[in-house]
Amino acid sequence: MKKLLFILLPFLFLCSWVVLPDQSEETVARTKVFYLYNFTKLIDWPSDSKQGNFVVGILGTNITLINELNKMATKKMVEAQKIEIKNISSSADAAQCQIVYILPENSAQLGEVVNKVKSSSTLIITEKQGLVKQGAGINFVVIENKLQYELNKQNIENHKLKVGSLLETMAVH
Repeated sequence: MKKLLFILLPFLFLCSWVVLPDQSEETVARTKVFYLYNFTKLIDWPSDSKQGNFVVGILGTNITLINELNKMATKKMVEAQKIEIKNISSSADAAQCQIVYILPENSAQLGEVVNKVKSSSTLIITEKQGLVKQGAGINFVVIENKLQYELNKQNIENHKLKVGSLLETMAVH
């Protein structure tokens, strides 16, 4: 418990002060990666998803974000799984991922991704207002110049994932 608290305290602190307007693209990307990694600690995947690598698929192109994800993947693991970052080009590739991160320019593909992963244990993360109402589990939003996230617990649970109470508490409602 102490170890988990030690890991999550920086997450809680970060959630309270991230201000975006003056931040560099690298800083914003690092912040999103920090959130994403902590999501893996606060969501429980079923045992069949804990085999092989933990795959994070990125649908869209953001070189800075992908570089930061790759840096994180070389240093961190999700439990005993190595993290693998994949740039996916279509919703067809989404079912092999534990997380699918849909960048804003590809938001129109959310419905296709939801259909492709409906029987998979896949967390869908987006960055465009209102997408948690259309099937995303977590959606990054900027409120009062702070990066925060919306969460749709039902969408996440529909994919056989369990949401930790802390993750739910920290979400924007």
